[in-house]
Amino acid sequence: MQLPFEALIYVAIFVGVLALVEGLYLVTFGKSISLNSKVNRRLDMIDKGVGREQVLEQLRKEMQQHMKTQSIPLYSLLADKAQKAAIAFSPRQLVVIMAALSGLVFVALSVATATDILLRSALSVAIGVGAVYAWVNQKAKKRMALIEEQLPDAVELMVRSLRVGNPFVSSIQIVANEVDGPLATEFGIISDEVAYGRDVGEALKEMAARLDMQDLRFLAVAVGIQQQSGGNLAEILAGLAQVIRARFRLFRRVKAITAEAQWSGKFLSGFPVACLIFIMVNDPTYYDDVLDHPYFIPACFFVGIMLTLNLIVMRILTNIKV
Repeated sequence: MQLPFEALIYVAIFVGVLALVEGLYLVTFGKSISLNSKVNRRLDMIDKGVGREQVLEQLRKEMQQHMKTQSIPLYSLLADKAQKAAIAFSPRQLVVIMAALSGLVFVALSVATATDILLRSALSVAIGVGAVYAWVNQKAKKRMALIEEQLPDAVELMVRSLRVGNPFVSSIQIVANEVDGPLATEFGIISDEVAYGRDVGEALKEMAARLDMQDLRFLAVAVGIQQQSGGNLAEILAGLAQVIRARFRLFRRVKAITAEAQWSGKFLSGFPVACLIFIMVNDPTYYDDVLDHPYFIPACFFVGIMLTLNLIVMRILTNIKV
């Protein structure tokens, strides 16, 4: 029986495609773009001699280009993740990459397996598109988690700056220069936009909408209200920092409480697959007697659907809104 061994080939090709996408990204845009979690990319570009206006134009293009494609059916799912991850590839480049990877996977499957051409074509598209989506999704999750973690410290830094007499715009500039990326890059864009005449409240609202983060919306609303009605902005932001930090602790607590259920769902779905692989490696002829049974293939699809539903249901049950 060749199916389990071909399944291993599919997994190996999928992992290889993921590595290929990451390598292509690094070759195209340089190593520093993969270090958004550690490096302030805006300052890195300025240190390399790029003008401030050119840096602002480049970063705004990268961070806003995917918003225009969110209305396109199907691609909108990828566009939302790419927007949050600030993927430097343009939407057109991502489509070309998915098409090229699908073609490359088709060639690899043709060489390594004897799969029917229709199934091979479907698998090629699924792997090519799925690998790009998984890569973008992983980057988006990592970047958003870092921004959520950095935001309370950034707000408190602005509070200290305001209390020593600095204007709010200068406080944003301090955050852009002192904290790590990716939040520093986001605040650096706001600082540059304000320097060229944009209203700081509008810039904050656009950032909050682009990243779709509730805590940033709180910050934008607080600044907007202070601009219209006045008040002690330092005290307002100090209270906001406490709220954001408390929400962050609550998120972590909920995540810890639901971790057992989440991993139980993953284990219950993954264990049958692991057992199948183990059995086929030890005894490749184990299922030969039932392989030709008319119910064998439908049963395989039924089991696969039920395992997938198990993951979906457990995810819904553990997705607690805070």
